[in-house]
Amino acid sequence: MPNSKLEADPQKEFCSNPNCRDYGKRGAGNIVKYGHYKNGRQRFKCKTCDSVFVETKNTVFYNRKLSEDQIIMICKLLVEKNGIRAIERIMEIHRDTVSDVVEDLARHAREVTDFLIKNVGFTEVQVDEMWSFVKKNKRTLTREMVTQIDMAIAGYT
Repeated sequence: MPNSKLEADPQKEFCSNPNCRDYGKRGAGNIVKYGHYKNGRQRFKCKTCDSVFVETKNTVFYNRKLSEDQIIMICKLLVEKNGIRAIERIMEIHRDTVSDVVEDLARHAREVTDFLIKNVGFTEVQVDEMWSFVKKNKRTLTREMVTQIDMAIAGYT
């Protein structure tokens, strides 16, 4: 079983099927554990629409052959201003794979930014200030705050 840093809790999951009447609702009681994939990832099932999904759906970890630790290391190396080719050499992972992870990270960050602007009413300046605050203060935030930020960046609602 993989070293999963994400918790497999049905109450924290939501149906990602846009045609489901419980789409996006967390804690609605419609999500149940539904076995494991061969890679050890927890599967879930929506009792409302019968769709089945894995615990990493809607995250940067979804459908990757890299481990969570490798993806996290890519993030850390990016923060330290390493380029894609440098990360390729350091981690011995092909640059196209590294680029795919970076593109997914950027897409998730864009989705969070768009959500804050469209749904929360932040201005672009406020969102930029928020990301700057997060970058500067992530080490001093509580574990719960870091978890919430990580979930937002990973695509949870």
